[in-house]
Amino acid sequence: MPLRVTRLRRWFAGGAIAVALLVTATYFYAHLRALKALKQVPGKIGIEIQQSAQGFTISKSEQGRTIFKIQAGRAVQYKKGGHAELHDVAITIYGSDSTRFDQVYGADFDYDPRSGDVVSRGEVDIELQANPQGALNPDQTPPKELKNPIHVRTSDLVFNQKTGNAFTNAKVEFNIPQASGSALGVSYVAKTGVLDLRSQVHVMFTGQTPADIAAERGTIRKEPREVVLYRPRVTHAQETSTADEATLILRPDNKLERVLANGNVQIGSEGPRPTRTQADQLELIMATETDALRVATFTGNVKVESSGAEPAHGQSEKLVINFTGKNVVADAHAEGRVHLEQQQSAQSSASAQNLELTAPVIDFLVAGGRHLKSAETSGPPQIAIRPADAAPGAQTLVTATKFLAYFDANGRISSLHGAPNARIVNSATGQPDRISTSDLLDVVFRPGSGIESVVQQGNLAYADGERKAWAKQGRYTPIDQMLVLSGAPRVVDQGMTTTAVTMRMNRATGDAFAEGDVRSTYSDLKPQPDGALLASSSPIHVTSRTMTAHRSPGVAVYEGQARLWQDANIVEAPWIQFDRDHRSVVARGSPNQRVSTVIVQVEANGNVTPVSITSSQLTYSDADRRIHFEGGVIVKGQDSTLTANEADVFLHARGAAPSTAVIGQSRLDHMLAKGRVVIDQPNRRGTGDQLVYTADDEKFVLTGGPPSIFDAERGKITGVSLTFFRTDDRVLVEGSDSSPTVTHTRVAH
Repeated sequence: MPLRVTRLRRWFAGGAIAVALLVTATYFYAHLRALKALKQVPGKIGIEIQQSAQGFTISKSEQGRTIFKIQAGRAVQYKKGGHAELHDVAITIYGSDSTRFDQVYGADFDYDPRSGDVVSRGEVDIELQANPQGALNPDQTPPKELKNPIHVRTSDLVFNQKTGNAFTNAKVEFNIPQASGSALGVSYVAKTGVLDLRSQVHVMFTGQTPADIAAERGTIRKEPREVVLYRPRVTHAQETSTADEATLILRPDNKLERVLANGNVQIGSEGPRPTRTQADQLELIMATETDALRVATFTGNVKVESSGAEPAHGQSEKLVINFTGKNVVADAHAEGRVHLEQQQSAQSSASAQNLELTAPVIDFLVAGGRHLKSAETSGPPQIAIRPADAAPGAQTLVTATKFLAYFDANGRISSLHGAPNARIVNSATGQPDRISTSDLLDVVFRPGSGIESVVQQGNLAYADGERKAWAKQGRYTPIDQMLVLSGAPRVVDQGMTTTAVTMRMNRATGDAFAEGDVRSTYSDLKPQPDGALLASSSPIHVTSRTMTAHRSPGVAVYEGQARLWQDANIVEAPWIQFDRDHRSVVARGSPNQRVSTVIVQVEANGNVTPVSITSSQLTYSDADRRIHFEGGVIVKGQDSTLTANEADVFLHARGAAPSTAVIGQSRLDHMLAKGRVVIDQPNRRGTGDQLVYTADDEKFVLTGGPPSIFDAERGKITGVSLTFFRTDDRVLVEGSDSSPTVTHTRVAH
């Protein structure tokens, strides 16, 4: 959010106006004191009257120096009541130290000794001019040149020599360098030293920063030296500043020391990005040596609103802005429930986000007095990220012990660093929070959209319900809610532990993706007595190059030299899909690698022999204990090889394993092979369309084709069905129904 500060200088300009009004009032008073001396001319010690052809002169001197001089072209005194008139009057005031050369001009003055009133009839002009060299000259010679005199004009000024009070109901106009102003009605009370500007106070500044200042009325006091403007309004170009009351506190030399604005302080600017700033109070402190603005302090319900393409809102209890040089902003300090919010339009970007930063204290640095450079928080800060079009309750919270933010040339936050104890929490209605913690984090912002990425480093830990992860580093992108872990990442999810080179997790869907040297272990498994291949309580291990795991239904896909095993049962393939809930496996081969698995067969003598099977695809479910093979199936036993288009291998239940079986190894019950079946054994070869093998009696039944068996010694045997055994040379040949035939042939070994 850009920090606009040039409008704060208008309060300083207002102070200059009040100073001009105070000086003007002071010399009104000095002028009226000179008029008062007319009444006391005959008996006043130190007053000298000189009559001339042009009129007369009245002056007062002390220690050889003239304090004031009154020159009148004509004087008329009436006997009745001592009433007197002066015409064509010029008054020069030098001051007690001769450092002034102020001049007062008026056509007509009237004096009433009974009331003590001295009244100017018509206009009065006053020129206020310093003359520092006057103290060096024995006579009061005019300065060689007038330098920036202050000109004041009014009329019908009334001064009472008895009370010292003065007033006028007329308009008062004045001109100072780069400004002119006016007020309607002025009154001065000598006892309190208060000068009131009654109404319609108005000042216009010219020069490099033109401004228009108006106030309902004003008050100037001598003790304390201050000027109070009521309902002031400062207008500059497209900027407007207002308050209920502004007090300008002056130094002994009448220069502005500080300004205090109270009640409904508001500063607004129009343009492409309209901005409104408001507070209960604003204090401006001026630099002693340069008269430039040094500190601006907003206090109480401080709020900053900016509209336009990127609406922003900020608030705090206190905002302190420090200036350097010629009113150039150096830094700012916000404290007390600091809240900054930037909103985005959902139409501006599909990933548009609303950002909200809160902290007890935020300190800002400003680059070149034009835009924010950086900001640092104190106390526990928090950033809330809410998608512009999200449903209520969906948000991401980012926290750390301290934030350090950096801004671009447009005053928008571009990056943020948080450390230590960094934390990110994703929340959604009806779902458990997803939390990641680390030593530090770095946030990168995309202009006009919000957060582009968050990088967490050092002892990263992530929790999403039962899923937990650890790594050295993680990168989160809100646009797709993806968390990428690197540096020895490890994920644990419902009894599954996975490690890899890198891991990606979608915080929205719960899906996880692992890449590079993937290793998964499924533990905490309950034994399945009715299961087979994966029914043991032993851990199930899987390795591959990549892995994709879904939150529901708990399915993981492993690709690239995938290998799955439990105890001695092994499945290898380029692609393996494992369902941990159903303990089912689907494996697929490729032109370069086929699906391979190993089961065992227990022979009649109790020996356990392995059976290896390769195919293009494998499907298995522990519920029915059946392995289905497709595509160029090859089954290799101890002394036989079977090929077929497809095969179904049925396994014994795990609880029925004999004592001689290898612990945890699946045991073959029977097998059904179909499609271009070929079985090779020592000295014989069988072919057919279908083969049924039962492990208990080691019997093969070959049908379809018709089936045939070729023996090198006895030739070829065919029939409707051929039955033979692995352990002997028997072959049973069955004919058709119309002509049943059984042939018993002994085959020599």
